[in-house]
Amino acid sequence: MAQENIYTDPATKSMEELVALCKRRGFVFPASEIYGGINGFWDYGPLGTALKNNIRDWWWRQMVECPPIGPDGEPVEIVGLDSSIIQNPKTWEASGHVGGFSDPMVDCTETKKRYRQDHIEVLIVDDKGCWGFPENNIDYIAKKLKKANVSRDDGTVKNLTDIDTSEYEKIIAPDTDKPGTLTAPREFNLMFDSHAGAIKSDENKVYLRPETAQGIFLNYKNIVDTMRVKMPFGIAQVGKSFRNEVTPRNFIFRSREFEQMEMEWFCAPAESAKWYDFWKHERMRWWESLGVDKANLRFRDHDDDELAHYSKMCVDVEYKYPFTAPGYGELEGVAHRGCFDLTQHQEHSKTKMEYFDQAAQLAAKEAGKSKEEIAAASKYIPNVIEPASGLTRAVLVLLCEAYTPDPDRPAGVYMKFKPKFAPIKAAIFPLVNKDGMPEIATKLYHELRQKYVVQYDAKQSIGKRYARMDEAGTPFCFTIDGDTLNDNAVTVRDRDSGQALAERLPLDQVDAFLAAKIAE
Repeated sequence: MAQENIYTDPATKSMEELVALCKRRGFVFPASEIYGGINGFWDYGPLGTALKNNIRDWWWRQMVECPPIGPDGEPVEIVGLDSSIIQNPKTWEASGHVGGFSDPMVDCTETKKRYRQDHIEVLIVDDKGCWGFPENNIDYIAKKLKKANVSRDDGTVKNLTDIDTSEYEKIIAPDTDKPGTLTAPREFNLMFDSHAGAIKSDENKVYLRPETAQGIFLNYKNIVDTMRVKMPFGIAQVGKSFRNEVTPRNFIFRSREFEQMEMEWFCAPAESAKWYDFWKHERMRWWESLGVDKANLRFRDHDDDELAHYSKMCVDVEYKYPFTAPGYGELEGVAHRGCFDLTQHQEHSKTKMEYFDQAAQLAAKEAGKSKEEIAAASKYIPNVIEPASGLTRAVLVLLCEAYTPDPDRPAGVYMKFKPKFAPIKAAIFPLVNKDGMPEIATKLYHELRQKYVVQYDAKQSIGKRYARMDEAGTPFCFTIDGDTLNDNAVTVRDRDSGQALAERLPLDQVDAFLAAKIAE
Protein backbone atom coordinates (compact mmCIF):
# COMPACT_ATOMS: atom_id res chain seq x y z
CA MET A 1 0.00 0.00 0.00
CA ALA A 2 1.46 3.36 -1.02
CA GLN A 3 2.10 5.64 1.92
CA GLU A 4 0.14 8.82 2.53
CA ASN A 5 1.65 11.88 0.86
CA ILE A 6 3.77 13.56 3.51
CA TYR A 7 5.63 15.70 0.97
CA THR A 8 3.18 18.58 0.63
CA ASP A 9 5.71 21.15 1.88
CA PRO A 10 7.99 22.29 -0.98
CA ALA A 11 10.82 22.59 1.54
CA THR A 12 11.02 18.78 1.58
CA LYS A 13 11.45 18.54 -2.19
CA SER A 14 14.72 18.46 -4.09
CA MET A 15 15.00 20.78 -7.09
CA GLU A 16 17.88 18.69 -8.39
CA GLU A 17 15.69 15.58 -8.47
CA LEU A 18 12.76 17.48 -9.96
CA VAL A 19 14.92 18.90 -12.75
CA ALA A 20 16.24 15.40 -13.46
CA LEU A 21 12.70 14.03 -13.72
CA CYS A 22 11.70 16.89 -16.05
CA LYS A 23 14.55 15.95 -18.38
CA ARG A 24 13.96 12.18 -18.08
CA ARG A 25 10.25 12.33 -18.80
CA GLY A 26 10.14 15.10 -21.37
CA PHE A 27 8.80 18.07 -19.44
CA VAL A 28 11.68 20.52 -19.87
CA PHE A 29 15.01 20.28 -21.73
CA PRO A 30 17.99 22.67 -21.75
CA ALA A 31 17.83 24.70 -24.98
CA SER A 32 20.48 23.82 -27.59
CA GLU A 33 21.67 21.01 -25.35
CA ILE A 34 23.67 19.20 -28.05
CA TYR A 35 25.82 22.35 -28.37
CA GLY A 36 26.29 22.78 -24.64
CA GLY A 37 23.11 24.74 -23.99
CA ILE A 38 22.60 28.48 -23.59
CA ASN A 39 22.09 30.00 -20.17
CA GLY A 40 18.61 31.30 -19.44
CA PHE A 41 16.78 29.47 -22.24
CA TRP A 42 14.72 26.27 -22.05
CA ASP A 43 12.79 24.00 -24.40
CA TYR A 44 9.50 22.45 -23.33
CA GLY A 45 9.21 18.79 -24.24
CA PRO A 46 6.01 16.91 -25.12
CA LEU A 47 4.74 16.68 -21.54
CA GLY A 48 5.87 20.18 -20.61
CA THR A 49 4.18 21.63 -23.67
CA ALA A 50 0.94 19.84 -22.84
CA LEU A 51 1.08 21.02 -19.22
CA LYS A 52 1.79 24.60 -20.29
CA ASN A 53 -1.04 24.58 -22.82
CA ASN A 54 -3.47 23.19 -20.24
CA ILE A 55 -2.63 26.05 -17.85
CA ARG A 56 -2.80 28.63 -20.65
CA ASP A 57 -6.16 27.36 -21.87
CA TRP A 58 -7.62 27.43 -18.35
CA TRP A 59 -6.42 31.01 -17.83
CA TRP A 60 -7.91 32.04 -21.18
CA ARG A 61 -11.16 30.26 -20.39
CA GLN A 62 -11.43 31.93 -16.98
CA MET A 63 -10.35 35.36 -18.20
CA VAL A 64 -11.79 35.77 -21.71
CA GLU A 65 -14.30 33.06 -22.61
CA CYS A 66 -16.01 32.83 -19.21
CA PRO A 67 -14.67 35.70 -17.08
CA PRO A 68 -15.51 35.92 -13.37
CA ILE A 69 -18.56 37.49 -11.77
CA GLY A 70 -17.86 41.05 -10.70
CA PRO A 71 -18.80 42.83 -7.45
CA ASP A 72 -22.21 43.76 -8.93
CA GLY A 73 -23.15 40.13 -9.58
CA GLU A 74 -22.70 40.38 -13.34
CA PRO A 75 -19.91 38.80 -15.46
CA VAL A 76 -17.06 41.20 -16.16
CA GLU A 77 -16.15 41.98 -19.77
CA ILE A 78 -12.73 40.94 -21.07
CA VAL A 79 -11.60 40.59 -24.69
CA GLY A 80 -8.50 38.89 -26.09
CA LEU A 81 -5.51 40.21 -28.02
CA ASP A 82 -2.37 38.87 -29.68
CA SER A 83 -0.04 41.79 -30.32
CA SER A 84 3.28 41.78 -32.14
CA ILE A 85 6.46 40.97 -30.24
CA ILE A 86 8.24 43.83 -32.01
CA GLN A 87 6.61 47.26 -31.88
CA ASN A 88 7.69 50.72 -32.95
CA PRO A 89 10.68 51.54 -30.71
CA LYS A 90 8.96 54.74 -29.60
CA THR A 91 6.70 52.43 -27.59
CA TRP A 92 9.54 51.65 -25.21
CA GLU A 93 10.61 55.28 -24.94
CA ALA A 94 7.08 56.24 -23.88
CA SER A 95 6.81 53.36 -21.41
CA GLY A 96 10.15 54.22 -19.82
CA HIS A 97 11.88 50.98 -20.73
CA VAL A 98 14.56 52.54 -22.95
CA GLY A 99 15.66 55.01 -20.32
CA GLY A 100 14.85 53.19 -17.10
CA PHE A 101 14.56 49.44 -17.66
CA SER A 102 17.90 48.52 -16.19
CA ASP A 103 19.35 46.97 -13.08
CA PRO A 104 22.52 47.86 -11.18
CA MET A 105 25.06 45.08 -11.69
CA VAL A 106 28.33 44.21 -9.97
CA ASP A 107 31.14 42.16 -11.51
CA CYS A 108 33.59 39.84 -9.78
CA THR A 109 37.10 40.46 -11.10
CA GLU A 110 38.22 37.07 -9.81
CA THR A 111 35.58 34.79 -11.37
CA LYS A 112 34.38 37.16 -14.15
CA LYS A 113 30.79 36.54 -13.03
CA ARG A 114 28.15 39.25 -12.94
CA TYR A 115 25.40 39.67 -10.34
CA ARG A 116 22.41 41.92 -9.82
CA GLN A 117 23.26 44.15 -6.91
CA ASP A 118 19.91 43.59 -5.21
CA HIS A 119 20.26 39.80 -5.51
CA ILE A 120 23.31 39.63 -3.27
CA GLU A 121 23.00 39.44 0.50
CA VAL A 122 25.99 39.97 2.76
CA LEU A 123 26.57 38.39 6.15
CA ILE A 124 28.71 40.77 8.22
CA VAL A 125 30.64 39.09 11.03
CA ASP A 126 32.96 41.30 13.03
CA ASP A 127 35.91 38.94 13.36
CA LYS A 128 35.41 36.82 10.22
CA GLY A 129 34.69 39.31 7.46
CA CYS A 130 31.78 39.87 5.11
CA TRP A 131 30.37 36.92 3.15
CA GLY A 132 28.19 37.45 0.09
CA PHE A 133 25.70 34.94 -1.18
CA PRO A 134 22.82 34.83 -3.72
CA GLU A 135 19.49 35.93 -2.29
CA ASN A 136 17.14 33.07 -1.28
CA ASN A 137 19.53 30.31 -2.39
CA ILE A 138 19.30 28.26 0.79
CA ASP A 139 21.54 25.37 -0.28
CA TYR A 140 24.26 27.68 -1.56
CA ILE A 141 24.19 29.76 1.61
CA ALA A 142 24.51 26.69 3.82
CA LYS A 143 27.50 25.33 1.90
CA LYS A 144 29.21 28.72 1.73
CA LEU A 145 28.90 29.47 5.42
CA LYS A 146 29.77 25.92 6.52
CA LYS A 147 33.02 26.17 4.58
CA ALA A 148 33.80 29.44 6.32
CA ASN A 149 32.72 28.07 9.72
CA VAL A 150 30.23 30.92 9.96
CA SER A 151 26.58 30.88 11.04
CA ARG A 152 23.92 33.34 9.89
CA ASP A 153 23.23 33.90 13.57
CA ASP A 154 26.80 35.14 14.10
CA GLY A 155 26.29 38.50 12.42
CA THR A 156 24.07 40.89 10.51
CA VAL A 157 22.56 40.21 7.08
CA LYS A 158 22.24 43.15 4.70
CA ASN A 159 21.42 43.48 1.04
CA LEU A 160 24.32 44.65 -1.11
CA THR A 161 22.28 47.72 -2.10
CA ASP A 162 22.46 48.88 1.53
CA ILE A 163 26.25 48.74 1.71
CA ASP A 164 28.47 51.66 0.72
CA THR A 165 30.69 50.82 -2.27
CA SER A 166 33.74 51.86 -0.25
CA GLU A 167 33.08 48.78 1.90
CA TYR A 168 33.17 46.36 -1.07
CA GLU A 169 36.85 45.66 -0.46
CA LYS A 170 35.85 43.69 2.63
CA ILE A 171 33.21 41.52 0.92
CA ILE A 172 33.93 37.98 -0.23
CA ALA A 173 31.93 37.52 -3.43
CA PRO A 174 29.56 34.53 -3.82
CA ASP A 175 31.83 32.38 -6.01
CA THR A 176 35.25 33.07 -4.54
CA ASP A 177 37.02 33.04 -1.18
CA LYS A 178 38.98 36.19 -1.92
CA PRO A 179 37.73 39.55 -0.53
CA GLY A 180 37.57 42.77 -2.51
CA THR A 181 36.76 41.36 -5.96
CA LEU A 182 33.39 43.09 -6.51
CA THR A 183 33.27 46.17 -8.72
CA ALA A 184 31.09 49.20 -8.15
CA PRO A 185 27.54 48.74 -9.52
CA ARG A 186 26.81 49.67 -13.15
CA GLU A 187 23.49 49.98 -14.97
CA PHE A 188 22.64 47.12 -17.33
CA ASN A 189 19.69 47.38 -19.76
CA LEU A 190 17.48 44.31 -19.74
CA MET A 191 16.00 44.62 -23.25
CA PHE A 192 17.20 42.58 -26.20
CA ASP A 193 17.67 44.75 -29.25
CA SER A 194 17.64 43.88 -32.94
CA HIS A 195 17.24 45.63 -36.30
CA ALA A 196 14.29 45.67 -38.70
CA GLY A 197 15.42 45.94 -42.31
CA ALA A 198 18.44 45.19 -44.43
CA ILE A 199 20.78 47.74 -42.86
CA LYS A 200 21.93 47.51 -39.27
CA SER A 201 21.82 51.06 -37.98
CA ASP A 202 20.37 53.13 -35.13
CA GLU A 203 17.58 54.25 -37.44
CA ASN A 204 16.08 50.76 -37.69
CA LYS A 205 16.89 49.54 -34.19
CA VAL A 206 14.03 47.63 -32.54
CA TYR A 207 13.52 45.72 -29.30
CA LEU A 208 12.10 42.36 -28.32
CA ARG A 209 9.30 43.19 -25.91
CA PRO A 210 10.16 42.79 -22.21
CA GLU A 211 6.45 42.53 -21.35
CA THR A 212 3.17 41.94 -23.16
CA ALA A 213 1.41 44.85 -21.44
CA GLN A 214 2.49 47.62 -23.81
CA GLY A 215 0.94 45.87 -26.81
CA ILE A 216 -2.35 46.02 -24.92
CA PHE A 217 -2.01 49.74 -24.21
CA LEU A 218 -1.17 50.46 -27.84
CA ASN A 219 -4.39 48.70 -28.89
CA TYR A 220 -6.62 50.20 -26.21
CA LYS A 221 -8.14 52.73 -28.61
CA ASN A 222 -8.59 50.12 -31.36
CA ILE A 223 -10.51 47.89 -28.93
CA VAL A 224 -12.73 50.77 -27.75
CA ASP A 225 -13.49 51.76 -31.36
CA THR A 226 -14.20 48.27 -32.73
CA MET A 227 -15.57 46.04 -29.96
CA ARG A 228 -18.33 48.19 -28.38
CA VAL A 229 -16.79 47.62 -24.94
CA LYS A 230 -17.89 49.85 -22.12
CA MET A 231 -16.02 50.89 -19.01
CA PRO A 232 -14.96 48.93 -17.03
CA PHE A 233 -13.46 46.23 -19.26
CA GLY A 234 -10.28 44.22 -19.70
CA ILE A 235 -7.91 43.20 -22.48
CA ALA A 236 -6.07 39.91 -22.01
CA GLN A 237 -3.02 38.52 -23.75
CA VAL A 238 -0.75 35.48 -23.56
CA GLY A 239 2.63 35.63 -25.27
CA LYS A 240 6.40 35.52 -25.25
CA SER A 241 8.52 38.19 -23.56
CA PHE A 242 12.27 38.59 -23.39
CA ARG A 243 14.53 40.02 -20.70
CA ASN A 244 18.29 39.89 -20.81
CA GLU A 245 18.61 38.68 -17.23
CA VAL A 246 22.21 38.77 -16.10
CA THR A 247 21.72 35.99 -13.58
CA PRO A 248 19.01 33.60 -14.82
CA ARG A 249 18.60 30.94 -12.15
CA ASN A 250 16.51 28.35 -10.37
CA PHE A 251 15.56 26.28 -13.41
CA ILE A 252 12.71 28.00 -15.31
CA PHE A 253 11.92 30.44 -12.48
CA ARG A 254 13.99 33.26 -13.99
CA SER A 255 14.85 32.88 -17.66
CA ARG A 256 15.57 35.18 -20.57
CA GLU A 257 12.72 33.98 -22.75
CA PHE A 258 9.40 33.32 -21.07
CA GLU A 259 5.65 33.48 -21.57
CA GLN A 260 3.30 35.81 -19.76
CA MET A 261 -0.42 35.84 -19.04
CA GLU A 262 -1.41 39.48 -18.56
CA MET A 263 -4.68 41.35 -18.35
CA GLU A 264 -5.11 45.11 -18.24
CA TRP A 265 -8.34 46.16 -16.54
CA PHE A 266 -9.50 49.65 -17.57
CA CYS A 267 -11.81 51.45 -15.16
CA ALA A 268 -12.96 54.86 -13.98
CA PRO A 269 -10.44 56.44 -11.57
CA ALA A 270 -13.05 56.62 -8.81
CA GLU A 271 -13.60 52.85 -8.98
CA SER A 272 -9.98 51.74 -9.23
CA ALA A 273 -9.54 50.82 -5.54
CA LYS A 274 -12.62 48.58 -5.68
CA TRP A 275 -11.34 46.76 -8.76
CA TYR A 276 -7.83 46.43 -7.34
CA ASP A 277 -9.26 44.58 -4.33
CA PHE A 278 -11.48 42.45 -6.59
CA TRP A 279 -8.66 41.30 -8.88
CA LYS A 280 -6.31 40.68 -5.95
CA HIS A 281 -8.63 38.06 -4.47
CA GLU A 282 -9.85 36.74 -7.80
CA ARG A 283 -6.31 35.89 -8.88
CA MET A 284 -5.59 34.04 -5.65
CA ARG A 285 -8.77 32.03 -6.19
CA TRP A 286 -7.56 31.13 -9.69
CA TRP A 287 -4.22 29.80 -8.46
CA GLU A 288 -6.05 27.63 -5.95
CA SER A 289 -8.21 26.30 -8.82
CA LEU A 290 -5.05 24.78 -10.32
CA GLY A 291 -4.75 22.53 -7.29
CA VAL A 292 -2.04 24.57 -5.55
CA ASP A 293 -2.06 24.03 -1.79
CA LYS A 294 -3.30 27.16 0.02
CA ALA A 295 -0.54 26.69 2.59
CA ASN A 296 2.04 27.34 -0.15
CA LEU A 297 0.48 30.61 -1.34
CA ARG A 298 0.36 34.04 0.23
CA PHE A 299 -0.11 37.75 -0.55
CA ARG A 300 2.72 40.21 -0.07
CA ASP A 301 1.99 43.91 -0.38
CA HIS A 302 4.82 45.99 -1.82
CA ASP A 303 6.47 48.48 0.48
CA ASP A 304 6.48 52.11 -0.61
CA ASP A 305 10.14 51.93 -1.66
CA GLU A 306 9.37 48.93 -3.92
CA LEU A 307 6.58 50.56 -5.88
CA ALA A 308 7.19 51.82 -9.40
CA HIS A 309 7.04 55.61 -9.52
CA TYR A 310 3.66 55.47 -11.30
CA SER A 311 2.12 52.73 -9.15
CA LYS A 312 -0.35 53.45 -6.37
CA MET A 313 -0.53 49.91 -4.99
CA CYS A 314 0.91 46.51 -5.84
CA VAL A 315 0.58 43.08 -4.31
CA ASP A 316 2.34 39.85 -5.21
CA VAL A 317 0.84 36.40 -5.07
CA GLU A 318 3.81 34.41 -3.78
CA TYR A 319 4.56 30.69 -3.73
CA LYS A 320 6.81 28.70 -1.43
CA TYR A 321 9.25 27.27 -3.99
CA PRO A 322 11.70 24.56 -2.89
CA PHE A 323 14.58 27.00 -3.51
CA THR A 324 12.98 29.78 -1.43
CA ALA A 325 11.46 27.68 1.38
CA PRO A 326 10.78 28.43 4.14
CA GLY A 327 10.41 31.79 2.37
CA TYR A 328 8.35 32.62 -0.69
CA GLY A 329 9.01 33.90 -4.22
CA GLU A 330 6.98 35.91 -6.71
CA LEU A 331 4.32 34.16 -8.78
CA GLU A 332 2.01 36.94 -9.95
CA GLY A 333 1.77 40.68 -9.46
CA VAL A 334 -1.47 42.65 -9.24
CA ALA A 335 -0.59 46.30 -9.80
CA HIS A 336 -2.57 49.52 -9.68
CA ARG A 337 -0.86 51.36 -12.55
CA GLY A 338 -3.04 54.48 -12.38
CA CYS A 339 -3.31 56.26 -15.73
CA PHE A 340 0.46 56.32 -16.34
CA ASP A 341 0.68 54.11 -19.42
CA LEU A 342 -2.17 55.61 -21.44
CA THR A 343 -1.06 59.13 -20.48
CA GLN A 344 2.49 58.42 -21.62
CA HIS A 345 1.35 57.00 -24.97
CA GLN A 346 -1.03 59.93 -25.43
CA GLU A 347 1.80 62.41 -24.91
CA HIS A 348 4.32 60.59 -27.10
CA SER A 349 1.98 59.56 -29.93
CA LYS A 350 -0.29 62.65 -29.86
CA THR A 351 -3.27 60.26 -29.94
CA LYS A 352 -6.14 60.95 -27.56
CA MET A 353 -6.65 58.18 -25.02
CA GLU A 354 -9.57 59.74 -23.14
CA TYR A 355 -12.77 57.74 -22.71
CA PHE A 356 -16.24 59.24 -22.89
CA ASP A 357 -18.36 57.50 -20.26
CA GLN A 358 -21.97 58.23 -21.16
CA ALA A 359 -23.39 56.05 -18.40
CA ALA A 360 -21.30 57.86 -15.77
CA GLN A 361 -22.35 61.21 -17.21
CA LEU A 362 -26.06 60.37 -16.94
CA ALA A 363 -25.59 59.00 -13.41
CA ALA A 364 -23.79 62.19 -12.33
CA LYS A 365 -26.55 64.37 -13.78
CA GLU A 366 -29.28 62.34 -12.08
CA ALA A 367 -27.38 62.64 -8.79
CA GLY A 368 -27.41 66.44 -9.12
CA LYS A 369 -23.62 66.77 -9.39
CA SER A 370 -21.97 70.04 -10.33
CA LYS A 371 -20.83 70.76 -13.90
CA GLU A 372 -17.24 70.16 -12.88
CA GLU A 373 -18.10 66.83 -11.25
CA ILE A 374 -20.15 65.77 -14.27
CA ALA A 375 -17.28 66.63 -16.61
CA ALA A 376 -14.76 64.68 -14.51
CA ALA A 377 -17.04 61.64 -14.36
CA SER A 378 -17.87 61.61 -18.07
CA LYS A 379 -14.46 62.08 -19.70
CA TYR A 380 -11.22 60.68 -18.34
CA ILE A 381 -8.13 58.62 -19.03
CA PRO A 382 -8.89 55.27 -17.39
CA ASN A 383 -6.97 53.84 -14.49
CA VAL A 384 -5.51 50.38 -15.01
CA ILE A 385 -5.36 47.36 -12.72
CA GLU A 386 -2.89 44.77 -14.02
CA PRO A 387 -2.88 41.12 -12.96
CA ALA A 388 0.33 39.84 -14.60
CA SER A 389 1.72 36.35 -14.21
CA GLY A 390 4.29 34.16 -15.90
CA LEU A 391 2.89 31.15 -17.74
CA THR A 392 6.26 29.41 -17.58
CA ARG A 393 6.45 30.21 -13.87
CA ALA A 394 3.01 28.64 -13.47
CA VAL A 395 4.43 25.49 -15.07
CA LEU A 396 7.18 25.49 -12.46
CA VAL A 397 4.67 25.85 -9.63
CA LEU A 398 2.58 22.92 -10.83
CA LEU A 399 5.73 20.82 -11.27
CA CYS A 400 6.80 21.66 -7.72
CA GLU A 401 3.33 20.97 -6.32
CA ALA A 402 2.96 17.70 -8.20
CA TYR A 403 6.40 16.25 -7.42
CA THR A 404 5.71 13.63 -4.75
CA PRO A 405 8.44 11.25 -3.56
CA ASP A 406 7.14 7.82 -2.58
CA PRO A 407 9.75 5.17 -1.74
CA ASP A 408 7.09 2.42 -1.90
CA ARG A 409 6.72 2.81 -5.67
CA PRO A 410 9.03 1.38 -8.34
CA ALA A 411 9.70 4.87 -9.73
CA GLY A 412 10.18 6.30 -6.22
CA VAL A 413 8.06 9.31 -7.18
CA TYR A 414 4.83 10.33 -8.82
CA MET A 415 3.54 13.63 -10.22
CA LYS A 416 0.29 14.53 -8.50
CA PHE A 417 -1.29 16.88 -11.04
CA LYS A 418 -4.94 17.77 -10.76
CA PRO A 419 -6.51 15.61 -13.52
CA LYS A 420 -7.72 18.68 -15.42
CA PHE A 421 -4.12 19.81 -15.97
CA ALA A 422 -2.31 16.47 -16.30
CA PRO A 423 -0.52 16.22 -19.68
CA ILE A 424 -1.86 12.67 -20.18
CA LYS A 425 -5.35 12.04 -18.78
CA ALA A 426 -5.29 8.23 -18.90
CA ALA A 427 -3.33 5.23 -20.14
CA ILE A 428 -4.81 2.09 -21.67
CA PHE A 429 -2.92 -1.15 -21.12
CA PRO A 430 -3.54 -4.70 -22.31
CA LEU A 431 -2.21 -6.86 -19.47
CA VAL A 432 -0.48 -9.10 -22.02
CA ASN A 433 -0.11 -8.72 -25.75
CA LYS A 434 -2.31 -11.72 -26.65
CA ASP A 435 -5.61 -13.53 -25.99
CA GLY A 436 -7.72 -10.75 -27.51
CA MET A 437 -6.63 -8.14 -24.93
CA PRO A 438 -4.78 -5.85 -27.40
CA GLU A 439 -7.87 -5.69 -29.62
CA ILE A 440 -10.15 -4.57 -26.75
CA ALA A 441 -7.53 -2.12 -25.48
CA THR A 442 -7.02 -0.64 -28.95
CA LYS A 443 -10.78 -0.16 -29.42
CA LEU A 444 -11.04 1.64 -26.06
CA TYR A 445 -8.02 3.78 -26.92
CA HIS A 446 -9.53 4.87 -30.26
CA GLU A 447 -12.77 5.81 -28.53
CA LEU A 448 -11.16 7.85 -25.75
CA ARG A 449 -8.59 9.66 -27.93
CA GLN A 450 -11.43 11.52 -29.65
CA LYS A 451 -12.03 13.48 -26.43
CA TYR A 452 -8.95 13.15 -24.23
CA VAL A 453 -5.18 13.00 -24.36
CA VAL A 454 -4.65 9.29 -23.66
CA GLN A 455 -1.81 6.87 -24.28
CA TYR A 456 -1.78 3.23 -25.37
CA ASP A 457 1.12 1.15 -24.09
CA ALA A 458 1.63 -2.60 -24.46
CA LYS A 459 5.37 -2.78 -23.85
CA GLN A 460 7.24 -4.18 -20.82
CA SER A 461 5.75 -5.37 -17.54
CA ILE A 462 2.62 -3.77 -16.13
CA GLY A 463 4.67 -2.47 -13.18
CA LYS A 464 7.08 -0.61 -15.45
CA ARG A 465 4.19 0.84 -17.40
CA TYR A 466 2.60 2.10 -14.18
CA ALA A 467 5.93 3.63 -13.15
CA ARG A 468 6.20 5.55 -16.43
CA MET A 469 2.70 6.91 -15.99
CA ASP A 470 3.44 7.89 -12.37
CA GLU A 471 6.36 10.03 -13.51
CA ALA A 472 4.24 11.58 -16.27
CA GLY A 473 1.50 12.37 -13.75
CA THR A 474 -1.21 10.33 -15.49
CA PRO A 475 -4.13 10.09 -13.03
CA PHE A 476 -5.66 6.80 -14.24
CA CYS A 477 -4.61 3.60 -15.97
CA PHE A 478 -7.23 1.29 -17.47
CA THR A 479 -5.99 -2.31 -17.73
CA ILE A 480 -7.63 -4.90 -19.96
CA ASP A 481 -6.99 -8.34 -18.49
CA GLY A 482 -8.24 -11.91 -18.84
CA ASP A 483 -11.48 -11.17 -16.99
CA THR A 484 -12.37 -8.38 -19.44
CA LEU A 485 -13.29 -10.99 -22.06
CA ASN A 486 -16.00 -12.27 -19.70
CA ASP A 487 -17.27 -9.23 -17.76
CA ASN A 488 -16.58 -6.39 -20.27
CA ALA A 489 -14.93 -4.40 -17.48
CA VAL A 490 -11.47 -3.01 -16.78
CA THR A 491 -9.25 -2.53 -13.75
CA VAL A 492 -8.79 1.14 -12.84
CA ARG A 493 -5.46 1.97 -11.26
CA ASP A 494 -5.49 5.28 -9.33
CA ARG A 495 -2.25 7.26 -9.48
CA ASP A 496 -2.49 8.91 -6.06
CA SER A 497 -3.11 5.72 -4.06
CA GLY A 498 -1.02 3.56 -6.36
CA GLN A 499 -3.74 0.94 -6.07
CA ALA A 500 -6.56 -0.47 -8.19
CA LEU A 501 -10.06 0.71 -7.34
CA ALA A 502 -12.08 -1.89 -5.45
CA GLU A 503 -14.65 -2.30 -8.19
CA ARG A 504 -14.02 -3.00 -11.86
CA LEU A 505 -15.34 -0.42 -14.30
CA PRO A 506 -17.57 -1.49 -17.21
CA LEU A 507 -16.09 -0.61 -20.60
CA ASP A 508 -19.11 1.48 -21.54
CA GLN A 509 -18.65 3.64 -18.41
CA VAL A 510 -14.96 4.51 -18.87
CA ASP A 511 -15.73 7.68 -20.87
CA ALA A 512 -18.16 9.04 -18.26
CA PHE A 513 -15.81 8.11 -15.40
CA LEU A 514 -12.91 10.01 -16.99
CA ALA A 515 -15.06 13.03 -17.86
CA ALA A 516 -16.26 13.33 -14.25
CA LYS A 517 -12.75 13.11 -12.82
CA ILE A 518 -11.35 15.73 -15.20
CA ALA A 519 -14.21 18.10 -14.38
CA GLU A 520 -13.47 18.04 -10.63
